[in-house]
Amino acid sequence: MLFDKILSLFSRDLAMDLGTANTLIYQKGRGIILNEPSVVALAADTRKVVAVGMEAKEFLGRTPQKIEAIRPMKDGVIADFNVTQEMIKFFLGKVQGHRSLVRPRIVIGVPTGITQVEKRAVIEAAQMAGAREVYLIDEPMAAAIGAGLEVDRPHGHMIVDIGGGTTEVAVISLSAIAYAESVRVAGDEANEAIIRFMQKKHQLLIGENSAEQAKIAIGSAFPLDTPIMYDIRGKEMLSGTPRVVTVTDSEIREALAEPVQAITQAVHRALEKTAPELAADIYDSGINLAGGGALLKGLDRLIAKETRLKVNLTPDPLLSVALGTGIVMEQLNHFRKVFVN
Repeated sequence: MLFDKILSLFSRDLAMDLGTANTLIYQKGRGIILNEPSVVALAADTRKVVAVGMEAKEFLGRTPQKIEAIRPMKDGVIADFNVTQEMIKFFLGKVQGHRSLVRPRIVIGVPTGITQVEKRAVIEAAQMAGAREVYLIDEPMAAAIGAGLEVDRPHGHMIVDIGGGTTEVAVISLSAIAYAESVRVAGDEANEAIIRFMQKKHQLLIGENSAEQAKIAIGSAFPLDTPIMYDIRGKEMLSGTPRVVTVTDSEIREALAEPVQAITQAVHRALEKTAPELAADIYDSGINLAGGGALLKGLDRLIAKETRLKVNLTPDPLLSVALGTGIVMEQLNHFRKVFVN
């Protein structure tokens, strides 16, 4: 115990939101110090890392045959262990440099639907990348803590965390998850839906980055008060020539209808399966939306209309999980109940 306290004086303990789309790192005493895409560019022949994070994301859809840009995380879990390890190692090196004498302790957010094998993979990847101790916390629990919800009280809170690979719907009370569902439909699926829509309706081939930009610019789940238009650049399916197509917010809303419906259905299932007393608490306090997907225009209005409940957007949806893992790291002993490993 004394040895651990001595180590903690010299180590720079970290918290990590290891997401499908982005990785965020929180350092004890400093807050969020890294926010980069979870993308790695590799040399196709040697599999040697060429770029990581922001630089690697620019390679998506633009790489020559000798370079391959990949996302090593899929649906919130590790899809490529070795590449994920290299990515974590790169990010840890970036935030710590070579000054740290002691390997850090790390708190990492993981999806609620993660298997024991997948948990083990996250722990091993972090340890091999330089972590001394690894603690895992469910992402919706981290998002709730990051949003300032009093998770340790005997009161039900519903949190819907919409990330890149998964949507996590959870009901939390007394520092534990009373109900949780992890749906593998989120931001990435929304991007793919826009890509399919543009192919089918406009015969236009577009990349992942272009689809994401269109989603952020005019994507919506509920009719907007003022209609907006947006130019999407791509190439014609038949001729292969570059072309620009102007789309409306209603078209992109049509494209996003299926993934949005999957998210709202998960919310309905959670309400149906929640105990009556906790459901009464949720009626009073409302549903809390977190994650980048929560920023989809009108999603809060749609869920409020369908559930007839108040819907709250967390103070900083994109950072909720990272802030929550950071708060847990800052108060490790107080939050020991929330760890899932």
